[in-house]
Amino acid sequence: MNITKIYRRRIIPRDCILLKDDVIVAQDDETVITKWNTLNPKPAFSHGCSCFFLKEGIKISKVYRSDNSLLRWYCDIVAYDFDPEEKSMTYTDLLADVIIDSQGMVKVVDLDELAEAMEHDWITKEQTLLCLRNLNRLLSLIYRDKFDRLQTKLDSLGL
Repeated sequence: MNITKIYRRRIIPRDCILLKDDVIVAQDDETVITKWNTLNPKPAFSHGCSCFFLKEGIKISKVYRSDNSLLRWYCDIVAYDFDPEEKSMTYTDLLADVIIDSQGMVKVVDLDELAEAMEHDWITKEQTLLCLRNLNRLLSLIYRDKFDRLQTKLDSLGL
């Protein structure tokens, strides 16, 4: 499918927005790659690029400061829905994230939000299991020094 629109759905806070300013740079059966500026400007970072790994249920983003220096890699655990008629993809942020700073330090974040969402039935059991399995696969790649396999998609495009 040729995707022309991307929506981001969040569980906390609950919303779904069209990422109308994101630019789709490349796509194939396994990935969609975008460039973007932050939705809400922040002093620490201003722009970046993302690779949606459609089969792995992850989105990795390379986040840059305004001087184009790398701030960090931000990895979201996500689920995908596609609408062939609208040529759109909606990704649901399943809350658990992994941050890799520019020195390579790894931090898992937002597990408290995952627990809260489970507690209030804002996330299904299936979504939670998908989140935990995909988080485990991502961390296994990182801990085995194979994160470069994911980075290559963005780096090969000069992003």
